[in-house]
Amino acid sequence: MAFDSVKKIAAEFALDRAINYITKDPEKNLLTLMDFIEKVAIAPDHKDAVKKLKAHFKNNPQIMEQTRRIASNPKMLYNLFNSWVIDGTFLGRPKREKLSRELGINIPALILIDPTSACNLRCQGCWAGEYSKADRLEPELFSRIISEAKELGIHWIVLSGGEPFCYPHLLDVVADHPESVFMVYTNGTLIDEKVADRLAELANLSPAFSLEGWREQTDARRGTGTFDKVMKAMDLLRERGIFFGASVTSMRNNIYELFSTEFIDFLVEKGVTYMWSFHYIPVGRDPNVELMLTPEQRLWMLERVRELRQTKPVFIADFWNDGEFTKGCIAGGRQYFHINAAGDVEPCAFVHFAVDSIKDKSLKEVLGNPLFRAYQREHPFNKNHLAPCPIIDSPGALRKMVRECGAHPTHKGAEQVLDGEVAKYLDNNSQRWLQLADEYKTGTINKEEVSAGK
Repeated sequence: MAFDSVKKIAAEFALDRAINYITKDPEKNLLTLMDFIEKVAIAPDHKDAVKKLKAHFKNNPQIMEQTRRIASNPKMLYNLFNSWVIDGTFLGRPKREKLSRELGINIPALILIDPTSACNLRCQGCWAGEYSKADRLEPELFSRIISEAKELGIHWIVLSGGEPFCYPHLLDVVADHPESVFMVYTNGTLIDEKVADRLAELANLSPAFSLEGWREQTDARRGTGTFDKVMKAMDLLRERGIFFGASVTSMRNNIYELFSTEFIDFLVEKGVTYMWSFHYIPVGRDPNVELMLTPEQRLWMLERVRELRQTKPVFIADFWNDGEFTKGCIAGGRQYFHINAAGDVEPCAFVHFAVDSIKDKSLKEVLGNPLFRAYQREHPFNKNHLAPCPIIDSPGALRKMVRECGAHPTHKGAEQVLDGEVAKYLDNNSQRWLQLADEYKTGTINKEEVSAGK
């Protein structure tokens, strides 16, 4: 038996015992599980991350309520830890690094896939709103991508769209890959009792519900009644012990609502265990730069999210402001990339340009495409990791990479981020943010103004 197989069996056996242990007495044994994870961690940065998380658990009594909810579904807890922590991180990372050296390509930790571009809603400013609604991946192709990913040590698959639950084969494909863990960005309106029961049975898929804030803000962008449908779906999942999160688009008109104490507490009470924050990016349907955060608001959010992480029992990721933790942009195959429903291989969900299609190439082949190599060669796009993004923080770098590689737009209008009024705004806004970010980094900024969001 191969040494890696022995390690895998040993890790699964230890994990099985740890999961049984924690579910018997979550509040008492949570830290024991954290000790186990810290001991089996291979990379120093993994050990450090677990140590910090453990300290956060000790200092936050509210997190125990979340722990009881998580422990109510041992099967899902086991699958998430097995696929994400053991296969995806502790065993998967060394495998990916070894294959990267052998193949001469960078192998990321996760893939974002759109199985379909169809959607039952028509949200204002949707980043995917200009893709053809007829695009879809055949289930055989969808499954093939996941299988090839596992061979490369990638066990975390994130799904978007369109609306993934509009894809009729979604849960069947997920069922065919129990060794992978899936997270789905969803509007939540198609999750009923039957779907919730299937998700509980599968126990390897976690929905992240899209919200713009309270009912008024959410329904204004997504349609009347959407907020209430999401709340109902959350209740169904919480009753079945299914882990789920929230996905919010941070905009000029909703940022203070999204990160208010009242809204975060409400999400935690509903059962949300994690929250993804996406800054509004002017791509897709009817790009509107007036919805983008001002540099001052972005700085306020940076401070506010870090405060909430220390005081609330919910994990919050603020992708654009978390560049210091990820050491810059994670896209372009560095830590993730995007396959849209037409099969186009894009650097990220918001950079709608491609040079390759997954339909006629393997995963190994598309990972070596010239656009991804350009991303990795040019990275980091700014020395200050608070400005990691080539779209909104270094638009000149994006233009250079797209043009040098001959990348084509994957839908009509995608080129607006390169030329015209949108591009001009991005140039000016990025310079304002860079100045503010540098002042924050050097400690020369007025902290009171940051707190006020001025």
